[in-house]
Amino acid sequence: MNDTRHLTPRRIVEELDKYIVGQEEAKRNVAIALRNRWRRMQVSDEMRPEIIPNNILMIGATGVGKTEIARRLARLAEAPFVKVEASKFTEVGYVGRDVESMVRDLVEQSVNMVKARKKEEVREKAAQLVEDQILDALIPPLRQQPVPHTPAGTFTSDQMPVSDAELNERTRLHFREKLRRGELEDRKIEITLRQGGTPNVGMIGAGIMDEVSMMNLQEMLSNMMPRKPRKKKVTVAEARQILLEEEAARLIDMDEVKEEALFRAENSGIIFIDEIDKIASNYKKGGGGPDVSREGVQRDLLPIVEGSTVNTKYGVVKTDHILFIAAGAFHISKPSDLIPELQGRFPIRVELNNLTREDFVRILKEPRNALTRQYEALFAAEGVTVTFTDDAIEALADVAFTLNAEVENIGARRLQTVMSRLLNEYLFDVPDKIPPGTSLQIDAAQVREKLTRLIKNKDLSEYIL
Repeated sequence: MNDTRHLTPRRIVEELDKYIVGQEEAKRNVAIALRNRWRRMQVSDEMRPEIIPNNILMIGATGVGKTEIARRLARLAEAPFVKVEASKFTEVGYVGRDVESMVRDLVEQSVNMVKARKKEEVREKAAQLVEDQILDALIPPLRQQPVPHTPAGTFTSDQMPVSDAELNERTRLHFREKLRRGELEDRKIEITLRQGGTPNVGMIGAGIMDEVSMMNLQEMLSNMMPRKPRKKKVTVAEARQILLEEEAARLIDMDEVKEEALFRAENSGIIFIDEIDKIASNYKKGGGGPDVSREGVQRDLLPIVEGSTVNTKYGVVKTDHILFIAAGAFHISKPSDLIPELQGRFPIRVELNNLTREDFVRILKEPRNALTRQYEALFAAEGVTVTFTDDAIEALADVAFTLNAEVENIGARRLQTVMSRLLNEYLFDVPDKIPPGTSLQIDAAQVREKLTRLIKNKDLSEYIL
């Protein structure tokens, strides 16, 4: 588990503030939850298993930042994170995803994270091995393809005879220098891909055949089968990329990867369950059919959230200390419509605020990934400079807020609709009609000219995300 001692609750909130506007209560609660995970790892071995995470239920309309808070939290902690939609699960016995698949997805994410980090640790050694392999393809070693014997009487500039091995080594050294200078990137070479099967199966316990789908079983059996090396003709640049990945994967210890990944999933994993309100008993879901029981899904979720063991292809995972963050709009249903046992597993409840005009202005200006900055970067890629005046941002915020109030409240996502409508014409004309070097300034007059019809249009269904 990564050392997160520097991530104090106050520091976590400061980091979240860089990307998410408002929602202070939600930020404080998730910051405490994340810090408590580090605190738990510092207590005695006797007390540690007794400290369970305080799972969080976020209540708020779509687009107010629920998912973004959870995602940014996971990135801060460098923790395995998966987002699932509760409405995609079905009760055991019906066709659909079973709830344990969210844990298997979390473990898969954890394995990928650990593998990526360990590959970086061995990248330098792998790069050296790859360089040697590319040189072997360019200039085969003497034992593979002997250099013709030097004719009698052939001498170097200092009149000393040169052996076949010395000539070969000098040639390889010359090509190595050219390789490092990038002078051979487009040359075609033939490489051998080993791609030996590395079993990904951890422990196949009792009942695993029922809990792992047939597709996963076939994948596991396929990974266990040895594969014959194959040859492929590629450029040096392509060979370096392919072989680097292969060598790095070969250098890491997969048993060590699996062990660490399971530990990280169990102790720092975060599962974000979205749309949990749609499995509440009072949620009116048109066309759902009689076969899908929302209460049944809740009861299937309960043991996972309470703490149970799940078999995965990497081994058995305990869910007792995974942090679960659930979210829902609860427009039609309410949290009390969830079964009492499940309600009790989410003791921390946070209600997120609807976004105001002022929030929209801040969202367009303040976050590091603000939409205005994203569009500035897109235009800059074509050599065009675009700027937004303060009154343009005010006008954009006003249009977005009005549409949310009069049509359907989709939160900050509405800004993507209005920004796209405002700038798509310019994006289409770049670079044919708007050449590189052009500077565009977006002001309130342009916003009103292009978006007034959007507000007045009575049939706005095409703009609802």
